[in-house]
Amino acid sequence: MVVGDFPIELDTLVVGAGPGGYVAAIRAAQTGQKVTIVDKGALGGVCLNVGCIPSKALIEAGNHYNDAKHSDEMGITAENVTVDFAKVQEWKAGIVNKLTSGVEGLLKGNKVDIISGEVYFVDKNTVRVMDEKSSQTYIFKDCIVATGSTPIEIPSFKYSERILDSTGALALKEIPKKLIVIGGGYIGTELGAAYADFGTEVTILEGLDEILGGFEKDMTSIVKRHLKKKNAKIVTNAMAKSSELTDNGVKVTYEAKGKEETIEADYVLVTVGRYPNTSEIGLEEIGIEMDDRGLVKIDKQCRTSVDNIFAIGDIVAGPPLAHKASYEGKIAAEAIAGEKSEIDYNGIPAVVFADPELASVGYTEKEAKEAGYDVKASKFPFGANGRALSLGSKDGFVRLVTRKEDGLLLGGQVAGTNASDIISEIGLAIEAGMSAEDLALTIHAHPTLGEIVMEASEVAVGRPIHIM
Repeated sequence: MVVGDFPIELDTLVVGAGPGGYVAAIRAAQTGQKVTIVDKGALGGVCLNVGCIPSKALIEAGNHYNDAKHSDEMGITAENVTVDFAKVQEWKAGIVNKLTSGVEGLLKGNKVDIISGEVYFVDKNTVRVMDEKSSQTYIFKDCIVATGSTPIEIPSFKYSERILDSTGALALKEIPKKLIVIGGGYIGTELGAAYADFGTEVTILEGLDEILGGFEKDMTSIVKRHLKKKNAKIVTNAMAKSSELTDNGVKVTYEAKGKEETIEADYVLVTVGRYPNTSEIGLEEIGIEMDDRGLVKIDKQCRTSVDNIFAIGDIVAGPPLAHKASYEGKIAAEAIAGEKSEIDYNGIPAVVFADPELASVGYTEKEAKEAGYDVKASKFPFGANGRALSLGSKDGFVRLVTRKEDGLLLGGQVAGTNASDIISEIGLAIEAGMSAEDLALTIHAHPTLGEIVMEASEVAVGRPIHIM
């Protein structure tokens, strides 16, 4: 302990102020706990500052630019459409600043104390918080760890001015003429499509046989088709082997179909996954159990092997999703307050803001069968929906997975415009234990994309109106 470093006593300590941590802090305060939150970075974490929010802003700007250039079918043409990319970045930064300042206001409004610094666990009730100038010891009763994750760096593709992680790709000062994306997961596909919309020649190198491996092939095939329309090239079963910086960019060597190929680009974006921020903060030293990937083991209340310490978000098992972290944060805070809250991941949606958007919640048909259910999968296409056609968005579908014996809704998938919003209704129906008939009997406004869910439910109950 630093001389003169008198310990300060706390009630509940939250480590990390991302979408898991700050939500946990607010919910803990709402239950009557005296809460302190600490983070070495900006409030809002990766999601608000360099992830979810700025990427969606960039995607939206790219969509507007692409639409302005390709609306001939609607009878709308524009000449000399240009992009002031500095202004795009300024607009994006404005959205981020508004949200992060909003997080600070919410924390202060809930009487949460905010500390800036890096945390190291001394024992199960003590942390040391350090910044560049000083170190302070805090003693806490309960703690929620929400330290998030960091992009994985490939040894032969060390991050630099030309080899970027997602943060670097979002902060570019220019629109690349050529961009190589290593990894066709949701981050690589989203950002690759965004820059393709701006006119960048994009090549996606994916090690597996499909991009967006967590989604079904009839969903990803639509995204692939749209990427090809944007002149993006997708190379699957490709292994990126080496990189070489040139005067104006990067040369990448990869292997596919038994042959080595070399391509050049202005920049390389590496998106091959993330690793949990659990090392070098003292978790193992105080007895917190982790798996071989560095993920913290938790129970149904997000409690670790040390009973007064909880863990949430990217540092525990499951997909690294902001809304999963927020959900777990509420559970952990309520558990500390003595409530009986437990995690139930079945209703957590997964969304990719590709073109078109993809979303899934609950079981897929395959997963439901593997779980022992006798199921029916019912699809309704966007192309048979008036609102989708008026938006020029005929590609896609809604699929509902229901139990045959009673029509109970077990899962749903959406591929198409606004899938990220449509999936919420299906998630609610699963949480509420609703059947396909319940959805079919719910009157949906016309003309809306939401009607596609109703139409798919009518297919499920065997009485479809607008499809044979």
